Amino acid sequence: MGASRSGTVRRPSPRPRTPGPGRRPSGDGPLRRLQLQAKRAWDRPLTAYYLILGGSLLITTLGLVMVYSASQIQALEYSLSPSYFFRKQFFAAVLGTILLVVAMKMPVRLHRALAYPILVGSVFLMVLVQVPGIGHAVNGNQNWISLGGPFQLQPSEFGKLALVLWGADLLARKGDRRLLTQWKHMLVPLVPVTFLLLGLIMLGGDMGTAIILTAILFGLLWLAGAPTRLFGGVLAVAGLLGFILIRTSPNRMARLACLGTSDTGPGDQCWQALHGIYALASGGFFGSGLGASVEKWGQLPEPHTDFIFAITGEELGLAGTLSVLGLFAALGYAGIRVAGRTEEPFVRYAAGGVTTWITAQAVINIGAVLGLLPIAGVPLPLFSYGGSALLPTMFAIGLLIAFARDEPAARAALAMRSAASGKKRSAGRWNTMRRRAKARPSGER
Repeated sequence: MGASRSGTVRRPSPRPRTPGPGRRPSGDGPLRRLQLQAKRAWDRPLTAYYLILGGSLLITTLGLVMVYSASQIQALEYSLSPSYFFRKQFFAAVLGTILLVVAMKMPVRLHRALAYPILVGSVFLMVLVQVPGIGHAVNGNQNWISLGGPFQLQPSEFGKLALVLWGADLLARKGDRRLLTQWKHMLVPLVPVTFLLLGLIMLGGDMGTAIILTAILFGLLWLAGAPTRLFGGVLAVAGLLGFILIRTSPNRMARLACLGTSDTGPGDQCWQALHGIYALASGGFFGSGLGASVEKWGQLPEPHTDFIFAITGEELGLAGTLSVLGLFAALGYAGIRVAGRTEEPFVRYAAGGVTTWITAQAVINIGAVLGLLPIAGVPLPLFSYGGSALLPTMFAIGLLIAFARDEPAARAALAMRSAASGKKRSAGRWNTMRRRAKARPSGER
């Protein structure tokens, strides 16, 4: 009965084993449940909003702490109060917070309306930098305007914000007219205006800021869907210009020669790069303690600006530096999510441009401190000392927050929370009135 025609015996197919009441499926382990919970948390409507708001505030707060710790000795060397740089940075952070709130409350159409005024104002100020008697040189770079007293302004920092807003508005308008399929409309006038900004910046010798603007340009072209040949052509031109600028400058060639160095080199040209590595190496896992840095005592130049990440590693250790990296990674992820989920072209380009700006600048700064990239002289966004860099960056963060709140799912979630909190407040007032009524004595009128 169980034999086939060939004489072999057929075995019944095994029945699928079902887990008993005390068993769980093999794919439903603790790790799998943790992954599912993390995925649900990432997919919530307000995840990007909280990541941008919380991450930026944490980076700024930790930056204020590290600016105070890293700048005390530098201030004493200049015969200033130990809290001099901290007080200036705190004042800039307060102004930046106001700008963040303003940008967060502004509608998208107002952001687009501000694109051209900010661009024209930035170009005008960058031209004034080159006027003798108005422009001011710092560390050999002519890119500052003195505002009187201890306050100075670096217009090139506002040029980053101007390029993001103006470029996003330009590409969005051309996309509405279906002109981005033609390479000339994709490049003109975006690339010429960017080259104008780059030329004004390079007149002052600030190649680090020029690299950031180039990264923003590439980010906008990538989001606009530039074909590979066009994208590669612009990249080749920018790379050739960068090679010429580096090759013709002994200072930039010296910075390039300091990559992976183990000594200070001729004339101590690699002193800053080497002592940045010393600061990170001496920090260990948990650091030497807040305020206990040795390198900031005159050994490491610019400890509160370009190399504040090295002082963070020395005082807070690997745990502190990984925390900073994690916050920037969360901020970058949230910006990419906002740009990827929106249906409005301007929001996509602006969010992508801001995310490219902040992440590229963080990578360049941290890469230089780690000895992986040449020292470009750019601050760590939201973290390093410098009000001119902090103000436009916090305005850009306000843009991202506004865009994250403007998503349809996020708007619905915020509306539900507002309604729920309103019901709780009304219920609380009603319960308080009932308790007061019960507490009255029986003879009270």
